[in-house]
Amino acid sequence: MIYINLNKKVKKTHFFTFTILLLLPFALQAQELNCEVNLNTQQLTNSSFDYIDELKPRLENYINEYKWTEEDFREEERIDCQINIVLNSGSQDFTFAAEAVFQTQRPIYYTNSKTTSILLSDNTWQFSFPEGRSLIHDDLQFDQLTGFIDFFIYMLLGYDFDSFSDQGGDPYFAKAQNILNLAQTTSAVGWSRTANNRRNRYILVSDMTSTNYEPLRTAYYRYHRLGLDQFVSKPEEARTEILEALKAIRDNKRRSTNNYLYDLFFDTKYREISAVFDAAEPQLRLEAYNVLQQTDQGHLSEYERLQN
Repeated sequence: MIYINLNKKVKKTHFFTFTILLLLPFALQAQELNCEVNLNTQQLTNSSFDYIDELKPRLENYINEYKWTEEDFREEERIDCQINIVLNSGSQDFTFAAEAVFQTQRPIYYTNSKTTSILLSDNTWQFSFPEGRSLIHDDLQFDQLTGFIDFFIYMLLGYDFDSFSDQGGDPYFAKAQNILNLAQTTSAVGWSRTANNRRNRYILVSDMTSTNYEPLRTAYYRYHRLGLDQFVSKPEEARTEILEALKAIRDNKRRSTNNYLYDLFFDTKYREISAVFDAAEPQLRLEAYNVLQQTDQGHLSEYERLQN
């Protein structure tokens, strides 16, 4: 006997799925992440670094096999993410300088489509990776390689959970903050308030955990859960919710002194936002353009067509 539950279930944290119970004593659970690592080593010409290709499978193993949350995930619920790493240089002591781009996606309800939740980048990563090194998760001791990965994985999880529940990412942003605090007790590069001007790890997690940016995070939830997730069934209502979310982001930005989080949102979403309003009624389309003109001038060329 097979029981199929078609009821929509939004966890405090994550996406619903169709549940199939086969009268097993328990349901099989999976880890949270399905992460692909892409490693660019073209700038490393020293033959002593030939082993560096080991880093890709070891990072994928490290990320995908560790349980990052206390939530129960099924295999089909795993969060898709991608990490693109460019190794810029390596030294004789097997210390590498690198830059990385992190991306995560979430499904959109009632569709086969996914939306990119966030794009995060960092170009000041330094870490040690001698040949044969194992990667071990340790919450109490900071490591320049795994600590950097842990920090951004928790940031990705925070954004993902925020998109399903208002402020749902709190536990994961807090974990990222703990990593930053631990890193600052060491001499590791890239963890100070002044690192890389005002677009750095310190500012990223400090702003995401500040009450000053709670309206932005609520708007992020509204954009995804009340907007994108009902777009197929109620497109006009979805557009209205997305427009209200953009207005909230505009109002919150006017009261802020740092544009970093807003730029991250729009750098990730500007093409999607334009596509959402492209087929809207002329009045709504123009209203969206006016809000975007005030809020995201960096992508105005993408929004110009909304005036027509």
